[in-house]
Amino acid sequence: MSESLSILLVAAAEGGEPSRLVTNLALLVVSGFVGYAVISKVPNTLHTPLMSGTNAIHGIVVLGGLLLLATGSDLGTGTKVILFVALVFGAINVIGGFVVTDRMLEMFKAKPAPPPSADDAAEGESA
Repeated sequence: MSESLSILLVAAAEGGEPSRLVTNLALLVVSGFVGYAVISKVPNTLHTPLMSGTNAIHGIVVLGGLLLLATGSDLGTGTKVILFVALVFGAINVIGGFVVTDRMLEMFKAKPAPPPSADDAAEGESA
């Protein structure tokens, strides 16, 4: 374990391919922290429009992935498998986001008045 880590660090120091991996992993971690900081500052009333906007962006990303998978003939098999798995997770994210957004919007709709019960009708007639 430590030998493979030292090989990775040496390759990163020499500017080899693993340095790109380390850079991408660092970017992923930093973007996660920034995303959490931004989303935690959004007021509750603005989460619905924020989710709708991010669902649209995720839909565009999924379409781009589908185009890449369909036209990327020079992609390796491993890359295509990873891309397919990412597309499946992205589609689940988009569908789930729209379901949650719909449920959030249902909370803002006015509830219909309940029909008068038999007791209420009897009280109205005796008065």
